[in-house]
Amino acid sequence: MKKLLLLLAIVGGTTFTTFAQSDKSRFSIGFEGGIPLGDAKDVYSVALGGSLKYELPIATSTMFTLSGGYTSFKIKDDFGGGSSGFVPLKAGIKYFFNEGFYGEGQLGAVFSTESGGGTAFAYAPGIGYALEGGFDIGVRYEGWSHDGTISQVGVRIAYGF
Repeated sequence: MKKLLLLLAIVGGTTFTTFAQSDKSRFSIGFEGGIPLGDAKDVYSVALGGSLKYELPIATSTMFTLSGGYTSFKIKDDFGGGSSGFVPLKAGIKYFFNEGFYGEGQLGAVFSTESGGGTAFAYAPGIGYALEGGFDIGVRYEGWSHDGTISQVGVRIAYGF
């Protein structure tokens, strides 16, 4: 996992250094919601959180993305209630098929905020639409692998600036 984080840091640093002069880069802040899938749906009822994403143009219709945030999975009452917190950090590529529709793939790491929770490998393919005025809505499948998989269908509603 440390090697993955080092690789993400090197790629991110190189990309920022190479393309820092672009005036089309942007940040977005978003609300995240998800419905757990697979074995995770037996324990968790819903996922809620927020994220900050940076997009940097690297080619025509193509953006390099870095995102981080916080996600809380609500534990079902049958398992004692409460919630489990996670901090996902991901890097990826976002490709616009036309003016608004895009596909995106991200890889990264997810850090549990729970004692002894550990770190998981994250992968998240998705699609979305960038609206006029800076709004963006995306849907993705997201999986976190570490001694099993926690997965969800997630939605991100964001505002870019």
